Amino acid sequence: MKDNFDLKTVEGFGSEWTTFDQSELEESEITEIFTSYFSIFPWENLPNDAVGFDMGCGSGRWAKCVAPKVGTLHCIDASSAALQVAKNNLSELENCQFYQSSVDKITLLDNSMDFGYSLGVLHHIPNTFLGIKGCVEKLKPGAPLLLYLYYAFDNRPFWFRLIWKISDIIRQGISQLPYPIRYGISQIIAVLVYLPLARFSLILEKIGFNVDSIPLSFYRNRSFYVMRNDALDRFGTKLESRFTQDEIRQMMEAAGLINIVFSDLPPYWCSVGYKK
Repeated sequence: MKDNFDLKTVEGFGSEWTTFDQSELEESEITEIFTSYFSIFPWENLPNDAVGFDMGCGSGRWAKCVAPKVGTLHCIDASSAALQVAKNNLSELENCQFYQSSVDKITLLDNSMDFGYSLGVLHHIPNTFLGIKGCVEKLKPGAPLLLYLYYAFDNRPFWFRLIWKISDIIRQGISQLPYPIRYGISQIIAVLVYLPLARFSLILEKIGFNVDSIPLSFYRNRSFYVMRNDALDRFGTKLESRFTQDEIRQMMEAAGLINIVFSDLPPYWCSVGYKK
């Protein structure tokens, strides 16, 4: 069977997390972003000293918040460079274990984990469904899996989706370039597009306007560091898929998850399901 990862995408994320190791982020911002992803996660249902995994741990930014709440956290990433950044960032946490592995080669035992999560990862592999299925296989029956997959703008108007289509054509070109060049272009995009739209949205919100429909308004309260990081993530990544809420639900159900719940707040789509 063909490996379920794209080497150039993996190498790109290794470079991204080496460049943006999250060391410049304020603790308060990390906590705020973490909360937005984990708002639907059932912490109260986990056993004492729960054992779980972070699939695609990247820089370890989420693991840094999760590890103090659980017994053992297995941090998994296909990129050796990203994993080294995670090891550095999590060096003070003794309950983190590290594995260089793609989602189709996880060495954890099946039916052994009390929980799992994969945020912003499985839409960057060739077969997202098989990635979800691979994560579910590691869970104990009844254990939760938290997912974040890029949305297909299914809750947005046509003109919003059209803007994304245009930006995606640009991404496909930029992402093929050598890393130094695509990094430089992404930073120009962060300065000329992300920052103005985000701060314009913030100003409008402060004078009473609803800014949810403005592209990139999600970043209105974010630091420029986050914008720079996400601009590179968005325009520098070779492989990207997007899914509607219905498509994500269907994949999760087919992978063996039940009682699926979606967050109705950005970022879209965050979901949690429980292994049958």
